[in-house]
Amino acid sequence: MIFGTRAVIEAVQGGKEIDKILIRRGEQPGELLEALKGRDINVQRVPVERLDRLTRKNHQGVIAFIPAVAYQRLEDIIPWVYEQAKNPFILLLDGVTDVRNFGAIARTCECAGVDAIVIPSRGSVTVNADAIKTSAGALHTLPVCREKSITQAIRFLQASGVKVIAASEKATTGYTSVACDVPVAIVMGAEDEGVSAGNLRICDHIVKIPQFGVIGSLNVSVASSILIYEVVRQRTA
Repeated sequence: MIFGTRAVIEAVQGGKEIDKILIRRGEQPGELLEALKGRDINVQRVPVERLDRLTRKNHQGVIAFIPAVAYQRLEDIIPWVYEQAKNPFILLLDGVTDVRNFGAIARTCECAGVDAIVIPSRGSVTVNADAIKTSAGALHTLPVCREKSITQAIRFLQASGVKVIAASEKATTGYTSVACDVPVAIVMGAEDEGVSAGNLRICDHIVKIPQFGVIGSLNVSVASSILIYEVVRQRTA
């Protein structure tokens, strides 16, 4: 955390990567708000009690969170993977918010040789200490790309020759029916709503994992593991 108006302003102006900024509700830190103009930084207005729970020091109504690792750029990852004569293998998380699920997914990705995880800059998990712990340290080595939107990331991947496959319990195609021995990206959705309707529409394939019980869907980290290792199975067959 960085707290105090001046410290946060200096971090913003210095180009430091920031996950989000919490500002006390009713506060109008003019110089900070001016520094934030034109920058894609998540700003939340919160009660002072929330700030006080985070630190007992003089936060002046402003606390910023910085990521525990440096985020990568998807537009750098894809050319690099192709240069290694490899088929890209990317996982996109569309609105996943539970850090434990995120950490578990990252651990599976690292074990399976996934090239990068993509998360959106807003409405999503971030790489924090809890996520790193749950990932068993995988997030220290696995590239995480924080993009403006999952929609833009999908379109960029498609333009780069990557097949994009979304998971949805409403699909009619089984997850083993789509060829994955090519450049591929898997899109997994939020724990409660799944992949957004807009993103489902633009994906190349929508697949489902068969279920025979009464519960509506699998945990997102479990479902991710199944789909990730289907790609591994096909590529090593």
